[in-house]
Amino acid sequence: MVVRPPTVACATSRVSIIGAGNVGSTLAQRISEKNMADVVLLDVVEGRPQGLALDLMEARGVERHDRLILGTNDYADTANSNIIVVTAGLARKPGMSREDLMKTNGKIVQDVVKQAIAYSPSAILIVVTNPLDVMTYIAWKASGLPPRQVMGMAGVLDSARFQTFLSMELGVSVADITAVVLGGHGDLMVPLPRYTTVGGIPITDLMDASTIARIVERTRNGGAEIVELMQTGSAYFAPASSTSVMVEAVLLNQTRLLPVAAYLEGEYGLKDIFIGVPSRLGCQGVESILELKLTDEELAALHTSAQSVRKNVDRLNELLA
Repeated sequence: MVVRPPTVACATSRVSIIGAGNVGSTLAQRISEKNMADVVLLDVVEGRPQGLALDLMEARGVERHDRLILGTNDYADTANSNIIVVTAGLARKPGMSREDLMKTNGKIVQDVVKQAIAYSPSAILIVVTNPLDVMTYIAWKASGLPPRQVMGMAGVLDSARFQTFLSMELGVSVADITAVVLGGHGDLMVPLPRYTTVGGIPITDLMDASTIARIVERTRNGGAEIVELMQTGSAYFAPASSTSVMVEAVLLNQTRLLPVAAYLEGEYGLKDIFIGVPSRLGCQGVESILELKLTDEELAALHTSAQSVRKNVDRLNELLA
């Protein structure tokens, strides 16, 4: 008879994803298959997160990872999470703006954040629900966390879309393109061609102004274009991948410089607002913010975007009061 020593569980990272829709379930797949952390997938629909988690677990033999994926309807199962990702909320339908979702998703985000943080009071909070910048502010207020522990996923996705469209236009590898997009996650986002390069060469040296303007406009409408094509849903592969990059930066303390919706306290002349800016992400969350030197026109565009976000935050606070 072979006597084996008792199994001793080692501490491991845990990421809880609130919302088992397309974004949440795809993100669970990204995190587990990259072997980053164990995943708790929570949803209000009984059976859905459990079924998705079991499906993902059954793929472990093929994907060769040993991460645990738990599906649940109980917030107690999310206890002691390193990171909480909020994807819960309604998705856009054709003809809807992100702002159309505001009141309904605001109530959902408030509720889920309070319940999740009660079990993981030291977690880093990443918000994905739209309208992104507004929901991040509401989530921060509901959480009671320090601002550096709260961030929204937007700039990574917007920059990725900008990179993709530039790659398609120029016929070069997307790996050689670095793109910078500031501002709110919506029609008033601020792509920065001056800081966007291909192999270190600014795109302003490679493309004419009209071509750049066309690509900038397509980037701003990247999400709406997908909604119109799909008719019954919205983007989820690219949002999940973008969130995965942020999760990885925090869990592995990579101190990566990524554009995220971060809380500003005077940077860029803005205060008490979450909006997309280049931020250094590590195990403490948003560890610092990079303040780029902007032209008067670029700074004005960023402030216009911020004014729209602030207006919607004020409006939502009134609706939720």
